[in-house]
Order: sequence, then structure tokens, then C-alpha cells
Amino acid sequence: MGVQLPSARGKGRRAPMADINVTPLVDVMLVLLIIFMVTAPLLTAGVPVNLPESRAKPLDQDRKPVQISIDEKGAIYLDNSEVDEAGLPALLDEIAAQRGAEKPQIFLRADMRLEYGKVMRVMGELNRVGLNKVSLVTTPVDR
Repeated sequence: MGVQLPSARGKGRRAPMADINVTPLVDVMLVLLIIFMVTAPLLTAGVPVNLPESRAKPLDQDRKPVQISIDEKGAIYLDNSEVDEAGLPALLDEIAAQRGAEKPQIFLRADMRLEYGKVMRVMGELNRVGLNKVSLVTTPVDR
């Protein structure tokens, strides 16, 4: 009953390997980590960043929609007439009251070089008065 030591010539029995090889597990986990790191930002931004171009066809409209345009300098136009930003809420209140229960379709046209906050302020005013049928107007992609 003695302990067998491996001899220098390799004649002794080897003990079975009792360790688990974790290298394949680490490889798979690293690949999964890389996949999640690449796809996670895509899941949070579900809308394409380049909004000014679209292949969508124009919608058929029964009534004439209200057009709000914002040019590159930030000037706001309501149906081709310039409106002061301070006077916009009163005009939107008037439009919402004129149409009654059926709210009009709003087409919001904004220059692609305009800061995002300016567009969001106009959309916030539209939401405040209950004009929620807002469409962002884009230009078709040239093919």
C-alpha cells in the first residue's frame, strides 16, 4: 500500500484528468459578448438617422393638410407664411379649435441641417394642442 510515483521512464499509470477544460466555454462566451456589444446599439436606435430621404410613396389625402416648414435658419412657416416662434402656440390653438373633433393632418417639413431641438419644440407645441397626426416630410432617394 504505497504511493506509486511515476517513474522516469514513463512506465507508471497516469491519474485520470479530473479538470474541466473551460477554454471552449470562454471562446463561446467571448463571441456572444462581441455579438451583443455590436447589436445592442442597433436595438436602441430603431429609426434610421438619415431621415430626409425615403422611398415611400405619397399618401392620398381627402382634405388639404396643414404644412409647417422650418428652414435652415430656424424660421417657421405655416402654409407658406412666416410665423414668429412666440406666436406659433396661439395659431396652433386656433387651428385645433377650427377643425373641431376631427383633427387635421400636419405635414412637418424641416431642413436636414436644422438642430433637432427646434423640430422637437414645434412637435411639442403640436402635441400640446392635440394635433397628433403629424407626418415628417422627406425627399425621395434618387436612384
